[in-house]
Amino acid sequence: MGFGQGQGGDHLTGFSTQEAFNAYEAVRHRLPATEPAEQHYRQVDTLEDVAEDFDVFLLDAFGVLNIGETAIPGTAGRIRTLKAMGKRVLVVSNAAGFPHAALVEKYTRLGYDFAAEDVITSRATLLAGLNGQRGQHWGLMATPSAGLRDLEGLNLTYLEENPAPYDAVDGFLMIGSAAWTETRQSLLEAALLKRPRPVLVGNPDIVAPRERGFSSEPGLFAHRLADRTGVAPDFFGKPFGNIFELAFERLGSIDKSRVLMVGDSLHTDILGARVAGIASALVSGYGFFAGHDFETAIERAGIMPDFVVNRP
Repeated sequence: MGFGQGQGGDHLTGFSTQEAFNAYEAVRHRLPATEPAEQHYRQVDTLEDVAEDFDVFLLDAFGVLNIGETAIPGTAGRIRTLKAMGKRVLVVSNAAGFPHAALVEKYTRLGYDFAAEDVITSRATLLAGLNGQRGQHWGLMATPSAGLRDLEGLNLTYLEENPAPYDAVDGFLMIGSAAWTETRQSLLEAALLKRPRPVLVGNPDIVAPRERGFSSEPGLFAHRLADRTGVAPDFFGKPFGNIFELAFERLGSIDKSRVLMVGDSLHTDILGARVAGIASALVSGYGFFAGHDFETAIERAGIMPDFVVNRP
């Protein structure tokens, strides 16, 4: 199966865990570089086993809070326990495809109690990074049914099957790929070959774990167009430092040695934590590596977490 081509219109890649891992490894030259870790990870059962070592827990969403639309058993209770211990718990997610309020509503529906300000997303990171570019006309990769809340101040045109907007816009925003098609990808690549323009990616993920496999995410298509057009996208979200800077601004004065990033992906969560200068914990029992060999993956990637937790 081709890179990024799912089985029909189900938004799934058809990738195995190994193929998803290989897809991330193939684009390492576009991900932040870090020095190899000198120490080996410590394996524990849950986050409570390391709670005394940290004051702040930054949690990925997919693979830590939920798989698709299903909450991971026990995580809500664990978060309540951490908060009762006086810990600060934030969500740091590459979920750019949905408005902020919709995400908070989703987490509440799944049994989580997060204040709106404690959810840090790559969607917000992209908006913070637009700076003086807000007046431009953007072609938008997004799912119309998700709505445009948070994006109201931008001049946007959805990218669909009509080729005209691809030629007319000043640049491209890639935030949600559930409705993206191979036809649209071809139109985008052709437009960039004809006239290179900025490409801003609000979700660097290549895949995300769902109930029935891995979904294709905007990062997958962004790397494809970079390979085929030579246009280097600007990424907003893990593993890039901009989303962590936003989280640190939200936290205020903190001791970074007391902050732990928790996620299921080596190439986004764990690499991002290393870039940000904070500790990390890889969830092995759910998400990306559930039922698979994470030890070999860590060795192959050279991305070393501080901890491996069986479940959040």
